[in-house]
Amino acid sequence: MKEKNYNLELIRLVSFILVIAIHVSNYFCRAYGQIPQGEYIFSLVIDTVARLSVPCFFMITGALLLGRDEPLPKHAGRLVRFLTALVVWSAVYYLWNTYYMGTFYDLKEILYVPTEAHLWYLYAMIPIYLVLPFFQVMCRHMSLKLEKVFLIVTTGGVLFNYVLDLMGGQAYYALPLVGDRVYSWYVFAGYYLYKYRKHIRLSQRSLLVICLLSMAGTFGITLGITAASGRHCEKMLTYISPLVAVAAVAFFLFMLRFKGGYIRLGERAKKIIDLFCGCSFGIYLIHILFLDNFKKHVEPYDLSAWIAVPGLIVVIAFVSFACVWIIRKVPGGKKIT
Repeated sequence: MKEKNYNLELIRLVSFILVIAIHVSNYFCRAYGQIPQGEYIFSLVIDTVARLSVPCFFMITGALLLGRDEPLPKHAGRLVRFLTALVVWSAVYYLWNTYYMGTFYDLKEILYVPTEAHLWYLYAMIPIYLVLPFFQVMCRHMSLKLEKVFLIVTTGGVLFNYVLDLMGGQAYYALPLVGDRVYSWYVFAGYYLYKYRKHIRLSQRSLLVICLLSMAGTFGITLGITAASGRHCEKMLTYISPLVAVAAVAFFLFMLRFKGGYIRLGERAKKIIDLFCGCSFGIYLIHILFLDNFKKHVEPYDLSAWIAVPGLIVVIAFVSFACVWIIRKVPGGKKIT
């Protein structure tokens, strides 16, 4: 059995915590004008840094899966798992929002709008998994030159879509294999970075500087637009933003090559990481229940963001982990987490 790459697992561990950080910090960011300026800036810093997480999840998928030769039944099983999770958690959040949060959701829109916003990730991954076996064959038979050209062409397509999005439009016909979103590009980028991580001519220091400068650019532009418009602007925080993409790619490659590309851990540390990472998908799915409950009873100006943001991230992460750990002990629990 192939040994697990703990550089990737550490990226996964950091990423699922940062996903929670996005949703917590964004609650306070959206209260711009209602909370002190210092608290908004602190929340925006957390939100900006945390945006690395979702691109990393897509890149982990590419790193682990695109280079493989897998039988179709394995692909089918992976797809069924995501579809099952989508159905179950859509039902959970429909009931939660309807009968507890008191919000209306039209079930006729289920194919277009998730019952809870963060379930968009499943909507994005299911089409990727549908074409994954064909994507794998393509990658296995491409030369280095062709892979470079493919990366350049798809990067151009993503940038073109971003410019059109800024102008309030979209391409009449999206680039095949990438579409009108950026998620398939992240999957291929993860595969490319993982495969050629030792040959890319950027030092670890350069990657760190690129990552920090990109995040600083995202933060600065967001803060400037927010101050000028008088309301929190999330345009630069989206995953199609070039600055977010560059920061995420630099961070991903930095972590892949951290400690020479092979992090040596003791057996106890490996077991802890395996335990948390094994629950990461379930944590992603369930954590909004606890955050929504907080939002229902506490306004962002009721508590200082300096305390509430880090406190909520830690508490929600561990409560979500505990719940998922218990669910996974129940028959069928692993299939939905």
